[in-house]
Amino acid sequence: MTEHASPAIDLSAWLAQLPAGAGSPLLREAVHIGEQRGGVLGAAWHAAQPQLLASLDLLRALGVDEEAQAACIVHVLRSCDPQPDAALLAALPAPVRALVEGQEAAERVWALHAAHGAATGSEGLRRLLLAIIRDLRVVFILLARQLVRMRALADAPEAERVAAARLTADMHAPLANRLGIWQLKWELEDLAFRYLQPDVYRRIAHLLDERRGDREAWIATAKQQLGAALAKAGLRAEIGGRPKHIYSIWRKMQRKGLEFSELYDVRALRLIVDDVAACYAALGVVHSLWPFIPGEFDDYIANPKGNHYQSLHTAVIGPEGRTLEVQIRSHDMHEHAELGVAAHWRYKEGGGGDASFERKIAWMRQLLESREADDDAALLAGFRTEVVEDRVYLLTPKGNVVDLPQGATVLDFAYTIHTDVGHRCRGAKVNGRIVPLGFQPASGDRIEILTGKIAEPRRDWLSPQLGFLRTHRARNKVRAWFNRIDTAQNLAAGRAVLERELKRLALPPDHLERLPEQFRLKTQDELLHALALGDVSPGQLARALHELGAPPAAPTPVPPPAVPASARSADGGGAIVIEGVGNLLSQLARCCQPLPGDAIVGYITRGRGISVHRADCAQVASLRERDADRVVEVTWGKRPATSYEVDVVVRGFDRKWLHKDVSNAIAAANVQVVALNARVDAQRGVAEMNYTLKVADFGQLSGLLAQLMAVPNVTEARRLA
Repeated sequence: MTEHASPAIDLSAWLAQLPAGAGSPLLREAVHIGEQRGGVLGAAWHAAQPQLLASLDLLRALGVDEEAQAACIVHVLRSCDPQPDAALLAALPAPVRALVEGQEAAERVWALHAAHGAATGSEGLRRLLLAIIRDLRVVFILLARQLVRMRALADAPEAERVAAARLTADMHAPLANRLGIWQLKWELEDLAFRYLQPDVYRRIAHLLDERRGDREAWIATAKQQLGAALAKAGLRAEIGGRPKHIYSIWRKMQRKGLEFSELYDVRALRLIVDDVAACYAALGVVHSLWPFIPGEFDDYIANPKGNHYQSLHTAVIGPEGRTLEVQIRSHDMHEHAELGVAAHWRYKEGGGGDASFERKIAWMRQLLESREADDDAALLAGFRTEVVEDRVYLLTPKGNVVDLPQGATVLDFAYTIHTDVGHRCRGAKVNGRIVPLGFQPASGDRIEILTGKIAEPRRDWLSPQLGFLRTHRARNKVRAWFNRIDTAQNLAAGRAVLERELKRLALPPDHLERLPEQFRLKTQDELLHALALGDVSPGQLARALHELGAPPAAPTPVPPPAVPASARSADGGGAIVIEGVGNLLSQLARCCQPLPGDAIVGYITRGRGISVHRADCAQVASLRERDADRVVEVTWGKRPATSYEVDVVVRGFDRKWLHKDVSNAIAAANVQVVALNARVDAQRGVAEMNYTLKVADFGQLSGLLAQLMAVPNVTEARRLA
């Protein structure tokens, strides 16, 4: 056989051996691609094929569909190629491509484990893996491939065996346990134990093998005696031996401080009966046949475990005076336990977990229970719909995993690492690229925090409109920092916030003396202090000012005949309410462009209905002096129009891409640009951009102006008066 000769059975031969009707066009195409590319890849592909074929057989035995099998082939093919063909991946159907990408994402997690070992925290890496994998079938592929790899490592160098065993013990076996894939879990644990602690493994295996023949004959005798007793009692039952794998025996010896000879469940029987009543009847037969061992009986039917596991466990003195464990359960209980719907992993691994992670695991296990469903596509769609991860799992430069709520920013990450790191944070890199502090990373991103020497948090980090901080924990740390500084500084900072908002939103400084009561505060100083600490946001401040700014009272005249009383408002009805005369034709004045939330007043025009102005508009003041009878009281209706035009000016020091960054901020706020006029004063290096924008309401405008002020080099962003 030459170096590049095919193995005893190649992909095509494997496909030909499948049962009649098996092998979809997709799977056949993947096999065809493998055979074509294999001739080019040579030795690497030749060496990988035996394990690939064994993995495919295992996937078929687990009932995994052919999309996953095809993805397994393509991933192994790409891993053998020093320069993977991007066109090949792009040509795959979307579900198969997602499965391949899921395996590649898992390889990056394995690399983290290899690079940092236990320092990363295996639990964090498991959570990271489940966060970045969006298709449950990827887990089946990973487990099948790892089991095949572990089976083949007996003759590998010790370092390779130990590394693979550690990865299996930390990642694969716990995942198989949590998802209830018992067929793989037991063998993965035993193989990892064999390579990590070979002496202990051999000792326990020797003790088991030393008694294997006698034990098998003894079990056969016990089954015969128990079967006869059950038949005599008129009970139907399936009686089977329950295998005890070596790792499980060692864990029990360690946990209970027992010697091998003291274990009651090395020899064990399991009875599966029809219903609950039959369980207790069978228990009575067992105890009447053999004496039970006091303290070794557990009734998990009357008192289920926290994971809803149900069964009767008892230990008895069986034939020849040897101990025997007997488990008794109904068919439903057995299915519940074996298919992994019960959260057995929490009992085995100990500890708890956050509720969202447990929900995700529970949903995965429900999928396992339903894996015989007719509509596999609907099942997988349900997984993608229901398992909405509300946490992100991020990596420190050392590979440690930090989990945060979905939507958290890199500044939240800094405060999670340490309060002082957050206070000194000046920037951040995500996967080596510098990002703003409000950047929201995704699961799997590696974050490096750039810090200064002095702790100097900024007050605008507390503004929810700017989006620097999303977690309450980080906001409280910043608030506590400013709460400790001098009261005079806080009052000055709060006054600056108040004056800035009045100017930026072109609001009159009226009714300031009544402002504290809007927030249930007693004095102006308390309000300024709350503004400085972020307890009152600029948006809340502006809304309170608008609520206090009622328009001046004016007599309500009878409208001129030119305006029919039955006419609807120009915006479709409901946006403006004309006090005392019902709905009339109305339009928003171009001179002051009022927005919902602004105090407004109406002026009856000749032939054009009601012109709606802001209450502080200079033009309406002159109209009131000239013809006060035409000024009417108007209010915003319950159904405002979908958008309103407003003029905004943005000024800043000119630089490359300034206009692009400002436009991106406007687009990110979902605001439409109606008109734009921009100019640059080359001598002073100052750029001025005048926008006419369409906004939904005052709140959207307030948030947009705050975001524009956060653009580098922007010195002013305000609404034109």
